[in-house]
Amino acid sequence: MELSCSIHYFSFAFFLVHQQVPALYNLRMSLRYLTFAVFVSGLTTLGVELTASRLLGNVFGTSNLVWASIIGLILIYLTLGYFIGGRWADRSPHFETFYKIQVWAGFTAGIVPLVARPVLSAAADAFDQLQVGVLAGSLLSVLVLFIVPITLMGTASPFAIRLAITDQTQAGRISGRIYAFSTLGSVIGTFLPVLLLIPVYGSTVTILIFSFVLMAVGLVGLGLSVSWRKAARWLALPLLLAALAALWAQGNLKATAGQIYEDETAYNYIQVLEFNGVRYLRLNEGQGVHSIYHPDVLDFQGPWEQFLVGPFFNPGYDPEDISAIAIVGLAAGTSARDATAVLGEGVPMDGYEIDPDIIAVGRQYFGMTMPNLNALAVDGRWGLEHSERTYSLIEIDAYRPPYIPPHLTTVEFFTLCRERLTSDGVLAINVGRAPNDRRLIEALVATLSQVFASVHVMDIPDTFNSLVYATVQPTSFADLQANYDRLATEQDTHPLLLTAMQRTLQHQRQTPTGGQVLTDDRSPIEWIINSMVLRFVLSGEVEALQ
Repeated sequence: MELSCSIHYFSFAFFLVHQQVPALYNLRMSLRYLTFAVFVSGLTTLGVELTASRLLGNVFGTSNLVWASIIGLILIYLTLGYFIGGRWADRSPHFETFYKIQVWAGFTAGIVPLVARPVLSAAADAFDQLQVGVLAGSLLSVLVLFIVPITLMGTASPFAIRLAITDQTQAGRISGRIYAFSTLGSVIGTFLPVLLLIPVYGSTVTILIFSFVLMAVGLVGLGLSVSWRKAARWLALPLLLAALAALWAQGNLKATAGQIYEDETAYNYIQVLEFNGVRYLRLNEGQGVHSIYHPDVLDFQGPWEQFLVGPFFNPGYDPEDISAIAIVGLAAGTSARDATAVLGEGVPMDGYEIDPDIIAVGRQYFGMTMPNLNALAVDGRWGLEHSERTYSLIEIDAYRPPYIPPHLTTVEFFTLCRERLTSDGVLAINVGRAPNDRRLIEALVATLSQVFASVHVMDIPDTFNSLVYATVQPTSFADLQANYDRLATEQDTHPLLLTAMQRTLQHQRQTPTGGQVLTDDRSPIEWIINSMVLRFVLSGEVEALQ
């Protein structure tokens, strides 16, 4: 009898273990996969956000206003997702619900660049025509499209925590792990699109890659937690997205007339346009022409030619006195080509251009093959700091319209430039302005005056640009005039140099006073430029230009 009871007890215990061990194993596997799903959700969220900035930057530019709009609204969508996710998880605390949300999040994220494509195309045309109302509406429309996928992605962490907590004594540890893996995914999602996916595949395909990955994670989660048959029913969504992508994701990002090349890099959206044999380099939103090229033309009446004037503010200066030139913001090499034509190939030039793809474009499309040019794909300030050369002329032309990088506008940076200049060296910087607003020029003149003996200003005609010259030695426009008068009588003086000098003399401006001095600690360049742009738009001068 006792033996019989023991056998029955052992059989019952074996039955319980046989039933519970697989269940415990499946629960552990489900929780591990849940953590992985949260990791991928965090990766996708930041990946989509960073790619959205490029998707919009191609049309609207990369100003801090665009960035603030993207980051601000994404954070609002995530906040909404956290709130909804917590309530949703309490009402339907099931793995099936969680993974269905992930599938829908991936699908709706992939739809955004496809739906936004015609809106962005219209916005690109509006930017060329400076139609401010259309631009504002387009930007808002595209940002609103992200509300569904980002909100759904925001539900992941609170929902996962609700599913993972089976023991209240482990709540803190489990919550910490979920947020840690979500944040780790976000870190990888920050770098992956910028360093790899966008340069290789472009912004639209990058978002699609993240979308399909998130949908795949959701489908596998459904198969593991519910059944593979039920997961198979959801295959219609990725197949539909693939079909839509095949139909709508083809063609150029911008259908700009004259376009012969476009590319997305880790730093920029690049366009090369050609009209009547003249090629133009445009970046991002395309409002600025960064380089221009024709094999038989040197003078394009822009800032490129005017840089050469700088050293001739020094009394009794000759072209052969120029020992070396540094160009911060080389782009596709227009000013370097001008300098080589005027001074010859014996003058070495260091050209700093942070985007190596722009250097490649310059060599392929803009004749940037001068043997005396050393093109360096580094930040200009870093490049100057590590240069062992001293220069007669340092050119600063590193605009991302309408902004100039703040770290290239400060007393500390100009002091570095002064250290890299010869005793009669000159710094020349291209500065943007509005027709009736010269605050940026005033600030840069005030800052340069802290370091250099003399500062001079000329306005480039028919543009919103001015050239500011800062000289190590005390100089004046009278010195420039004297050099022009002397060199104009010498037969070997290159005509481009004389034309640029004459243009500077004709369009000289009085050196302003009273501007704000900019430092590394405080350089409110964005604030000054935003205020200038806003005042310009509200003044109605945009419409007057059309």
